[in-house]
Amino acid sequence: MSDRGYPSWGRPARSDRQAVGLSGFDFAQAGTATVLPRGNGRSYGDTCLNDGGLLLDMRGEAEIYAFDPTTGILEADAGVTLDRITRLVAPSGWFLPVTPGTQFVTLGGAIANDVHGKNHHRRGTFGRWVESLVLHRSDREPLECDHANHSELFAATIGGLGLTGAIRRARIRLLRVPSLTIRQTVTRFERLADYFALAEEADAAHEYAVAWIDSFAKGRGHLIAGDHAEKGARDGIARPPLGRIPLTPPISPLAGLPLRLFNEAYFRKSPLGTTISEVPFDAFFYPLDRIGEWNRLYGPRGLHQHQSVLPFGTAEEGVRELLACASSHRQGSFLTVLKRFGDPPSPGLMSFPTAGYTLTLDFPDRGERTLRLLTALDAITVSAGGRVNPYKDARMSPETFAASFPQWRRLEALRDPAIMSDFWRRTAIRLPGSEKPERDDAQPEAFTLFRSAAE
Repeated sequence: MSDRGYPSWGRPARSDRQAVGLSGFDFAQAGTATVLPRGNGRSYGDTCLNDGGLLLDMRGEAEIYAFDPTTGILEADAGVTLDRITRLVAPSGWFLPVTPGTQFVTLGGAIANDVHGKNHHRRGTFGRWVESLVLHRSDREPLECDHANHSELFAATIGGLGLTGAIRRARIRLLRVPSLTIRQTVTRFERLADYFALAEEADAAHEYAVAWIDSFAKGRGHLIAGDHAEKGARDGIARPPLGRIPLTPPISPLAGLPLRLFNEAYFRKSPLGTTISEVPFDAFFYPLDRIGEWNRLYGPRGLHQHQSVLPFGTAEEGVRELLACASSHRQGSFLTVLKRFGDPPSPGLMSFPTAGYTLTLDFPDRGERTLRLLTALDAITVSAGGRVNPYKDARMSPETFAASFPQWRRLEALRDPAIMSDFWRRTAIRLPGSEKPERDDAQPEAFTLFRSAAE
């Protein structure tokens, strides 16, 4: 398989990237070049990029091997996307136990990033539902890893950003549900304090809960909770796209006055008090999937997304500081999302979620102005004892990364020596304690070999 471009979803850098297909791949082909397994490229930053080496496209000929409708156990290749899984299992009364905000993530990507969803308070992260996985490394034979066999490598691979080897296939447990139709409860609130007063109660009462925040209005917004309806659709088929963004505008409309007007209209679309309705599963979980290439709306430079998690003790004050910081830099966020993470521990060594509140902000890239804002958001997060999400990041400093994930050296020790990403190269590899030598990524012979094999 051959492709050009291979951007991340945030489009933080432009490069004519090459990838080799999975069929017939052997790490021995790489010579001294590094490789990075890659799924569908829905990470926002550079955890899915390897401009110093090559990409291994995991999507080609990906298959679902087994699904037991009595137990909800499914086995599939890492390159299978979540929408394919949903279409297969939903008619039998099963659904993904944890799903991120897009159904176009691959199974391997969901594991490598240990993604979370709107029900972390009940189900934890995706990695909690992984029974086993087959890992291919450059320095040993393929390994079947689980909680009892190669357990340290298993934990490092969940949330390991693809650095421990290529996940070839995985067995996961699914969630039994009565239908995929969602009974949605929307509560409009006027102040951030109102959200914090409601959030724990919403988590206790509902399977899913998330809040949209108007970043221009000091924290007003909607608390959106949901549960699977007892009767409803079970085909697992999302509605057709509404359309696609055909081109990238020279200036992003998701800023300034247009964004203020959108936030005002969106806030007022829900009446005062609480509204209950039934909505299709894709409307609740994946609203932006219906707009193809919506990331183009952020303009020619792309977007930066900043996601932090703050512990319960500092979260309310910290979230206020983060929102005030964005306001003081005169940059509003289009998709401002606030969620409560619960107590279920993440199984991964480097998993992002931890008990507390997580705030997600995104901004069109305006160069140094935006980078200064993001650095200030990092400082607030670290000072509050929180952490910054790696797979949403394209620019955090090595020091911010180390403060967020002090256990990073354990992952570096378990990293496959043939694997590297742009994210790891600019963060962990620059920190003291990273003694493992990096391969020479600039070998033209290795690049030529891969390019011919891919084509």
